[in-house]
Amino acid sequence: MKTRTIARTGLAVTEFSFGTAALGGLYRACPRDAAMATLEAAWDEGIRYFDTAPWYGFGLAERRTGDFLRDKPSASYVLSSKVGRIMVPVADDKVPDYGYVDPLPFDVRYDYSYDGIMRSVELSHARLGLNRIDILYVHDIGVYTHGAERNAFHLRQLLDSGLKALSELKSSGAIKAYGLGVNEVPVCLDVMRHADLDCILLAGRYTLLDRTAESALLPLCAARGTSLVVGGVFNSGILATGPVEGAHFDYMPATSDVAAKVGAMVEVAKKNGVPLAAPALRFPLENPSVASILIGTARPESLRRNMQLARAPLPQNIYPAFEPYTLVAPELGQEAVRQ
Repeated sequence: MKTRTIARTGLAVTEFSFGTAALGGLYRACPRDAAMATLEAAWDEGIRYFDTAPWYGFGLAERRTGDFLRDKPSASYVLSSKVGRIMVPVADDKVPDYGYVDPLPFDVRYDYSYDGIMRSVELSHARLGLNRIDILYVHDIGVYTHGAERNAFHLRQLLDSGLKALSELKSSGAIKAYGLGVNEVPVCLDVMRHADLDCILLAGRYTLLDRTAESALLPLCAARGTSLVVGGVFNSGILATGPVEGAHFDYMPATSDVAAKVGAMVEVAKKNGVPLAAPALRFPLENPSVASILIGTARPESLRRNMQLARAPLPQNIYPAFEPYTLVAPELGQEAVRQ
C-alpha cells in the first residue's frame, strides 16, 4: 500500500489506516476473537498504521491492539494513541454508559495538563504492552465534547503545560509526532495559533459531504506543513448506506436536509457507475495535506469490503459533480454536542 509522510517528521503512514474504537465495543459488543480477526484482516490488506485510544472500551481497544502488534517487527507498523482522558477504576456496578458495550471497569477523568499527559502515556504503554507509541493525539478537546465553559478550562491546561509535555516527549524520542484528535475545526484553529502541530486526526469534517475544514483549516495546514489523518469519511454511516431509514449523520439521525443532499450524491455516483461509498472513502486523499484515511470496524468482512472500494477504479474528475450537495457544519453553541 502507498504511504505518505506525516509533516516533516519522516514518519511514513499507509494511505489507509485502521481505527480501533469498534474493537472496544462501540455501540455493540466485540468479542476478542472478532477483534483479533479484524486486525489480522487489516494487516493482510496492507494497512500498517493503527490508531487506538484509552477511551475506546476504557482501555480494551489498547489491550487488543497491543496484543496484536506485539509479535510484529517493531519497524513494520506505525501506532498512535491519545491523551486527555485518564481511566479510573470503579466498581462493576458503577461503570458508566458512554456507548461502549462490555468495556473494562473504569470511568474517565479528563486531564490535559503536563502531569495528566505524562500519566496518560505511562498507562497507555502498560495497557498496550508495547515500549513505543509513534504519534500522540490530544483527544476530544473542544466545545464539541465539553461545552464552551468547561472547554475553556481544558484548553488552558493544554496551552499552559500540556503542549510542553508533548514537546518534551517528541524531543526525547519517546514519540515521533503529536497533534489533536477531534471532531471539530474551531479548536484546531485555536491550538494552531499557539503551536505548530505535526498532525491532526479530524473526524467527519473533511468528507465528500461535510467540507467544514476547507475554508480555514486546510489552508493553514498547508502553510504550516501539518498533516491530516481523516476519520469518519462516511459521516457516521450515511455516505455508505445512503439516506435509508435510520441513517445517521454526525452520530445522530440524519435530518431531511442532509438526507436530500446524500440522495442527490447517490444519483451522481450511479451516473458514474460506482457506489457512493467508493468516492466517499477516497475523497480526502485528493488533498496533499491528507496523509491517511482512518477506517474502523469490528468485522473482517466489512474491512475487506472497504478495501475493495478503496482499490476500485473511479472515473476521472468525478468529485466536482458532488460539490453542489456539500455542507458546512453549523457553528458550535455553548453546550457540548457529543459527550
